[in-house]
Order: sequence, then structure tokens, then C-alpha cells
Amino acid sequence: MGEGFPKQPKIYSDFRNLLADKNIDAVCIATPDHWHALQTIQAIGAEKDIYVEKPLTATIHEGRKMVEAQAKSNQVVAVGLNRRGSLPYQKIVPQIQNGKIGKVTLARAARISNLYPNGIGKLQPEQPPQGLDWDMWLGPRAVQPYQYNIAPYYFRWWSPYSSQMGNWGVHYMDVIRWMMGETAPSAITAHGGKFVLDHDGDIPDTMQVTFEFDSGAIVAFGIYEATAGGLLPWGEVELRGTNGVLEISEKGYRITPTKSGQFQDWDQLMEEEKFDTNNQLLSDGSSGNSTANLIRNFLDCVKSRETPLCTLEEGHRSTSFAHLANIALKTGKRLEWDASKEQFKNCSEANNMLHYEYRKPWKL
Repeated sequence: MGEGFPKQPKIYSDFRNLLADKNIDAVCIATPDHWHALQTIQAIGAEKDIYVEKPLTATIHEGRKMVEAQAKSNQVVAVGLNRRGSLPYQKIVPQIQNGKIGKVTLARAARISNLYPNGIGKLQPEQPPQGLDWDMWLGPRAVQPYQYNIAPYYFRWWSPYSSQMGNWGVHYMDVIRWMMGETAPSAITAHGGKFVLDHDGDIPDTMQVTFEFDSGAIVAFGIYEATAGGLLPWGEVELRGTNGVLEISEKGYRITPTKSGQFQDWDQLMEEEKFDTNNQLLSDGSSGNSTANLIRNFLDCVKSRETPLCTLEEGHRSTSFAHLANIALKTGKRLEWDASKEQFKNCSEANNMLHYEYRKPWKL
């Protein structure tokens, strides 16, 4: 890719040879999403500690297998959901869970980026660039010809490899469920499709998802890639509680007290509050860069053997939201989810989408 290094790194054409190197203690898995599960499980088997990027998996089944593999080992595995290392989120989570803004009944967020009209474009198959092992890049996925608008980055718009629910939605679903103290939804509905973009990508350019929880809360998330502008007055995530409304991002947060509605005679139930990072340090003296904080935390855990800020189980649960949303859209049904069994209660078609058959010789 043309990067310059003060010391030329050792380059492997097959990750299995890297994992066989006894001089390597830890690995960072930042490969395309459909590779994360295989490489994580094999890295655990090779007794490496692991920092794996989001989205954790390509299927829900993969995530559970990853968690099970780690449970049989002594390896440290951290997931790169960077808002777990963000000061505003770390500061507000215990307060929200202790009722600071009252009972939260609604959370909202969206990924907005106007790709109209051409998206990732239309290209013809061609020979892979020199040095790219296209068969290895495809890995467990079905064979298809190379196109420049698949790799190295455009795979996010191809459903066999990723999605924008996985790319962006996982970030927001993670912090929302973290703040709300939720593990998984009980029901999911999704609407949308490829309504506008005339390109090779096959994922929706417009999508609206509703997650329902047994607690009585709902989460609304949108993928809007055929328009622009902001969803919220401030921040990237909104939680609406009975006492106040929270708007938050990695830069800080705003809490606005709610006003009394019909038939009520109270003024307000809490005080307005604002918090900005202003380059403040975290409690351990680290910076406000959430990604750097997660990586620093992982390296510290490699030495201490403590639990990282974002565990494999947490990463799996948050990534599952993306898969649940995509499956709900494909089926067009309101899906009921059993979080303990990780099965749909009311749709065999949806259960068939919890995994796919790997291309030989790859297997979990």
C-alpha cells in the first residue's frame, strides 16, 4: 500500500504463518469483516492475545463460536468499539443506569452520508492488482471476480462482506445498549432498500430499524446514504428519558430537562447539564483519543491479564444488532428474538440466515 516504516516489517502472505511464529505474543485483526471470526479463533488456538476490529463478525453464529473459543483459553481478546474508550461515554454510563434522566424509553442515532447518484460506481471485473491474492482475500466466501470497487475498502457496500449496519451501526448500537444496560432486543423490524443509488453495491441506501426491548424501551436507527444533514440538534446519539434528554458524542454531552406535558403541573425534574472534553484526561491519565485509549488498554491487559474495556462477549452482543437488522430487512417481518438461545422464535427463514456455508477448505 506504499506505507513507509522506520524498520521494514516482516510481511506474511498467509496469516497462518504469522500465527505459527512463537516470537509474536499478540495480533491486531483489521482484515475485512468476513475474516474476523476465522482469524480470531485460530489466533486463540495459537495462544495469541488479540485486538480485533469491529464489526466483530459476518454472522451471529460466528460471534458465539468466538466467545466459546476464548472461554476455553487464557487469551486476552479486546474488540475495537472505540467509544468504550471515550471519556464522555465512560462518564455518563453509570449515571444513566442510575436513573439520571429517568426511565429511558427511546434512543436514536443514524449514519448519514449522501452518496447520490453514483455511490461506489459501476465497474467491470478485472485482474487483481499485482501482489493481491484474491482467492485468499475471498477466504470463506464464494468465488467471484475481482473488481476495484470491492477491495480494498468498498466491500462495505457488498452484503457478502459487510454492511453499513455493521460498519457504522455497531458503534451506535454498542454505546446505546451500554448506556441503557441492555443486552439484546426482543423484537426487530426494518424497512428500506436500494432506492436511489445506481451502483454495484447491493446494500440499502435507505434503511430504518426499530429494536424493541422487554424493558419497554425502543431504539431507532437509520442508514441514510441518499441525503445529508444532521439527525439531532447536537451530538451523535440521543436518549430520551422521563426527566431529561441526553445528546452525546465523543466530544461531550448535553442534558436538557424535559417539560411537563398535558395534565401535569410540575416545572422540571432535573437541572440542565453540559460536559465537554476540552482535552481532559481520563482517570488513568490517558488522552481523549478513544481509539488510542482502547489500544493502550489492550496492551496493558496483555501485561496484567485483566479484562479489557470491550470484551469479546460485549462485542458479539453489539455486532448482533447489525445482523438482526439486516436479517429483518431481508425477511420483511417483525422478528422475535430469543437472546439466550440466539434463535428467532417466529421465523425459520431468519434462522437460516444466522450463518452461511464456508467455502472449502475454510471452517470454524
